[in-house]
Amino acid sequence: MSDKILFHGSAEIIPAPEFGKGKPHNDYGQGFYCTESRALAQEWACTGMGSGYVNQYVIDTAGLNILNLSAPEYTILHWLALLLAHRTLQRSTPVAKHAMGYLNTFFLPDTSPFDAIIGWRADDSYFSFARAFVGNEISLSQLAYAMHLGKLGEQFVLKSPKAFSSLQFINSEEVDPRIFYPLRKERDRTARAAFQAQLDREDINGLFMRDILRERIMPSDDRLR
Repeated sequence: MSDKILFHGSAEIIPAPEFGKGKPHNDYGQGFYCTESRALAQEWACTGMGSGYVNQYVIDTAGLNILNLSAPEYTILHWLALLLAHRTLQRSTPVAKHAMGYLNTFFLPDTSPFDAIIGWRADDSYFSFARAFVGNEISLSQLAYAMHLGKLGEQFVLKSPKAFSSLQFINSEEVDPRIFYPLRKERDRTARAAFQAQLDREDINGLFMRDILRERIMPSDDRLR
């Protein structure tokens, strides 16, 4: 079965998403960001107490080249490198400055051959995890644990004209912000609590960014899995 149902939470009804639109500083760059979870789309539609919409689509994935960052050949550092290539991160420490260059050189996936990307979504609360790891404040295991504990959402991002032409609009539904905005806030609260818990826990034997730089750890290293 090559058909996949996707949802997009928005303040608008979007019957015909257009290639070439969207913010370049989103997680994976310019594209159309969707999810296979209706519940997540309902939360993403509610950035405040104003009305939002969940747009539903079907996409024919047959013939699409899809980069799945959860595949065994990728690590959390591949996801992080892609995130840092598009999101703005203040490099406040020497470790952070070297880390961004290192991740870009050895872990950044080449997304140009792909029509779509599947990977975690990084709201501001989750981006704080990435910032802390790059700054050598938390270990790799703390980063992974905090992100999973925070129930990070997975997104499906259309990146090419071929992907956009494979997408068909089904319908849209209005979302009640009185229900779903509090759920969005609770997800953010849970993520921030998970982050703080990891900051408060000392991981003496963990793998930190400074270790990765010093030992020049490569993507094939088993310690990254």
